[in-house]
Amino acid sequence: MAHRADRNVLERSLGHTFTDRGLLHRSLVHRSAELEGEGASNERLEFLGDAVLSIIVAHEMYVDGALNEGDMAKVRAAVVSEASLASVARDIGLGEHLVLGRGEHATGGRDKDSILSDAMEAVIGALFLDGGLPAARAFIVDQWSEQIAERAAAPGGRDFKTRLQEVLARTGDVPEYTTEGSGPDHERSFAAAVSVGERVLGRGAGTSKKRAEQQAAQAALESREAADA
Repeated sequence: MAHRADRNVLERSLGHTFTDRGLLHRSLVHRSAELEGEGASNERLEFLGDAVLSIIVAHEMYVDGALNEGDMAKVRAAVVSEASLASVARDIGLGEHLVLGRGEHATGGRDKDSILSDAMEAVIGALFLDGGLPAARAFIVDQWSEQIAERAAAPGGRDFKTRLQEVLARTGDVPEYTTEGSGPDHERSFAAAVSVGERVLGRGAGTSKKRAEQQAAQAALESREAADA
């Protein structure tokens, strides 16, 4: 189980201080820990969080007004996927706060996409119950807005990192990312560079490692397109 100080760090990452700390704890309890006496698992909160995330993502796209119904469905499917949820969970260090049974802990459960994505949905459910729609929306918009914008630009398409990898694969090259973080836990910023060998193709910055690397990949693609024009 994570210590109280750790939960304070998690709350800062979520941008919300819980009135009911029991909700936060429950959102972190995997079913393997429930069987070992850690209290009810996060499965009910996960169900709620999935619905909250979906409606907020849908609302953001509706307000933007740029996509038709079919493209909205494609974008929503991409940004609320297991991979997307697990990525956000890693960005905020959620894995270290999970309450796992001994078996899951021993087999690397803190970094499994399935466990991280389920816990991320449960945390969103807890945010909704404790702080209402404003608390849940603030966190979701902060963490998913760039993903929504990227996917909306090319519904059903690949993200910038995947697109860059596919472009470079044609010449047998593999992109390598170097990312550095700075600042306190609640105001971390990241700078990334993508290279092939010693040649830097692009640089980016963001409030998470993923965002910085996506920006670096986007810069590399734009630079390549400009050179080919």
